[in-house]
Amino acid sequence: MAATVDEYLDRFDGEVRARLDTMREVVRTSAPDAVEGMAYGMPAYKVDGKPLVYFAGYEGHVGFYATPNGHEVFAAEFSRYRQGKGSVRFPHTEPLPTDLVRRVVGFRVASVRG
Repeated sequence: MAATVDEYLDRFDGEVRARLDTMREVVRTSAPDAVEGMAYGMPAYKVDGKPLVYFAGYEGHVGFYATPNGHEVFAAEFSRYRQGKGSVRFPHTEPLPTDLVRRVVGFRVASVRG
């Protein structure tokens, strides 16, 4: 299991790696003071010690996790994607919805900071 985000990302190459790098950049620019680390085997971000978002790479998609409330608030926009409990899958066959990710991260920061 990867100990750092860099180690995690190094397991991927090509288009999947590029998509994960994009996710990382969107999260970092949307929440510049978030602390980056690993949790549940995937890149994880915290603000003020509280979970913000997570993402992970898979063969057919990028998984995005914005729990506890990010999925509820953005349910309509997430509805076009396959979802699991607390997750949304952005398929590799479509462009990453970077604007949506940016808005979700911004919402989560505001939610955490109350």
